[in-house]
Amino acid sequence: MKKLTKAIALAGVMTAGMTAATSTFAEEVEVSASATVASMYLWRGQDLGNGAAAVSGDLTASIAGAYAGVWTSSGDTTSGNEYDLYIGYGGEVEDFSYDLSVWTYSYPGAGDEGNTFALTDAIVSLGYMGASFSYYYPLAGDESYSYMTLGYGMDAFSATVGMTSSDGDDDYTHLDLSYAYNDSLAFTLSKVVDQETEDSPTAIDDDVRLVVSYSLPISM
Repeated sequence: MKKLTKAIALAGVMTAGMTAATSTFAEEVEVSASATVASMYLWRGQDLGNGAAAVSGDLTASIAGAYAGVWTSSGDTTSGNEYDLYIGYGGEVEDFSYDLSVWTYSYPGAGDEGNTFALTDAIVSLGYMGASFSYYYPLAGDESYSYMTLGYGMDAFSATVGMTSSDGDDDYTHLDLSYAYNDSLAFTLSKVVDQETEDSPTAIDDDVRLVVSYSLPISM
């Protein structure tokens, strides 16, 4: 990010009359980061770490509603360590919010050759006051699989229903109930409440899961 800012400033100096405008642009770029420790890697109602704790972190650069960054995590026992790259744009109009982003999920240690940039989603998110809706459309990977969520939050409490959709018979619905004790500490109860493979050997564990997570911002 420092190299990018210097390059922008240099281009402004070389362009007559553009120095002030370029300096303003550079100052508006915001960089944020955080680190999180969670009691498990909860993903769409499933525990990807088989009960192991997970450590994750993110780094995001944003300007005028546009953003890009990287998120990384441990704890996935099937595919190994993960890092995700994302880019998007979002904003608010009074009580209405919107966001459009593209995420690619990478697992360098998966298998003999890894799984890098093989899974990508386009995500559309809409919100109105406390209600929210998100739809995950596959751009790469299993193009028959999609996912959507409906949520509502009030003060420190929130509820999210997530539903998978695919060509197979392994679709399921999960419910997450969360409470944010403060800006750092949060608790989530998650349970698979419906699934098509409930009586088959491949059924998803529908036990209630409790996730405790602690997040901290990192000064940049």
